[in-house]
Amino acid sequence: MSRTRMSLLTALALLTGTSGAALIAAPAGASTAATPCTVDYKVQNQWDTGFTAAVTITNNGAAKSSWSLKWSYAGNQKISNGWNAKVSQSGSAVTAANESYNGTIPTGGSASFGFQASYSGTNAIPATFTLDGVTCNVDGGPTDPGPTDPGPTDPGPTDPGPGGKAANPYVGAKVYVNPEWSARAAAEPGGSRISNQPTAVWLDRIAAINGVNGGMGLRAHLDEALKQKGSGELVVQLVIYDLPGRDCAALASNGELGPNDLDKYKSQYIDPIVSILSESKYAGLRIATVIEPDSLPNLVTNAGGTNTTTDACVTMKSNGNYEKGVSYALDKLGALANVYNYIDAGHHGWLGWDSNLGPSVQEFAKVATSNGASMSDVTGFIVNTANYSPAKEPNFKVTDTVNGQTIRQSKWVDWNQYVDEQSFALGLREKLVAAGFDSGLGMLIDTSRNGWGGTARPTGPGPQTSVDAYVDGSRIDRRIHAGNWCNQSGAGLGERPTAAPAAGIDAYVWVKPPGESDGNSAAIPNDEGKGFDRMCDPTYGGNARNGNNPTGALPNAPLAGHWFSAQFQQLMQNAYPPLP
Repeated sequence: MSRTRMSLLTALALLTGTSGAALIAAPAGASTAATPCTVDYKVQNQWDTGFTAAVTITNNGAAKSSWSLKWSYAGNQKISNGWNAKVSQSGSAVTAANESYNGTIPTGGSASFGFQASYSGTNAIPATFTLDGVTCNVDGGPTDPGPTDPGPTDPGPTDPGPGGKAANPYVGAKVYVNPEWSARAAAEPGGSRISNQPTAVWLDRIAAINGVNGGMGLRAHLDEALKQKGSGELVVQLVIYDLPGRDCAALASNGELGPNDLDKYKSQYIDPIVSILSESKYAGLRIATVIEPDSLPNLVTNAGGTNTTTDACVTMKSNGNYEKGVSYALDKLGALANVYNYIDAGHHGWLGWDSNLGPSVQEFAKVATSNGASMSDVTGFIVNTANYSPAKEPNFKVTDTVNGQTIRQSKWVDWNQYVDEQSFALGLREKLVAAGFDSGLGMLIDTSRNGWGGTARPTGPGPQTSVDAYVDGSRIDRRIHAGNWCNQSGAGLGERPTAAPAAGIDAYVWVKPPGESDGNSAAIPNDEGKGFDRMCDPTYGGNARNGNNPTGALPNAPLAGHWFSAQFQQLMQNAYPPLP
């Protein structure tokens, strides 16, 4: 499964000429003859000690190629971070300047950004804003109760969420153990140590709904789940994974549907799944769906303007069928009272740069509010699906410095804003809530293969001789490059599936069943639509997506999804926490 990463320069190149990513259309009939600018400042979420705000600048004057908005607070508000603008503060004075991708504002056009801040006492809207030194009209106001009102509450893990659903479906529930995977794991020497762990069921083709080659279909899994459920609650994890033109940036996990087979995706894939899940006997199961791994992140990073672009991704961005398909799945599945949709959001080594993360949030919001879908159809997002990035890097932080130099300039970090999945998940969550998603939004992290234990695991920080020596000596992620995604040598099982491991994280989950191959190491003729991706070839020297580094892939791997005993044994050997 493709897990693309991009250097800072590549990521910036992607945004060149696409300033619309952070622009909104001017309102119909907007006047250009009045005040040169209007500022709409809205407090979106407010609590006792902090708030998030959204700011929209409307330019009624001459077109701009860059901009700087300034204001001052009357209270003690302190901005901690912002998005879609460079936000700085000195005392009470705040300056928000454009990013490289949203500096252009045509006459009558707008630009938007947001930020999070702390405060105490009152949180009054600033009285005056200046855009490039010119005073603007002020619009907007708090959209949530003020500081003396109760305000919105974040539902606790056991409180009901929107629509009567559990705020976190994993809390207080068992999770379904797939008997087919469990049997394969138990048949391996030592495999009984983990064969009782819950893993996801991948519906990766239409035939999987009824069962492939005599295997269990969706109904069979749900019937087995009812047996495992007993009198308590139980979560069944399903991966919805069969979009038209699936996985446009890779070959190993290409799908069965052509780029224009949207109607087939709807009628022969999503609709039958929804029909089965709608059966009354399954109403007591909690169904957690992982929606279309790889799809929307590929539209952000691989669909135009960079050396990571593929023709297939350009096609899928042009025809809109990824977006239409995901929206359809969210709409139909989200209408079921017991279904919890989690959209795939790549991983930190793919979307962790600001120039990728902002457009990704906009893409997610677009898909969740179009083609029949709404944000209420989204329970949360999942990161690191079928990937290897650690949940936490214990020995270093992105804010560390060596001899006065930020470790972000090391080759490994490559100016990324994050170094592990939990910080990325929480940073992404914050931006998603600011973009309008529910404040109770939950994140999942796939920890099935990100443990990185064994003798190669560092036990403390690296040497302080250079940023590269420090990071390379500190990181538990022992891949050659963070863009390597296929059957990685040296990997280990990660944290066992756990509910609510941290605030904002619904669960650590094993979505990719350990022991199932990412892709074949050499070409293998097959009737499953799966190609040979050189990123699964241990002899391949890499490409732009992994900085032209060796792949680090294990040899002799079978087709994607097929059992790979050598990998399973390695994952157990290198498990962290270690297996008993």
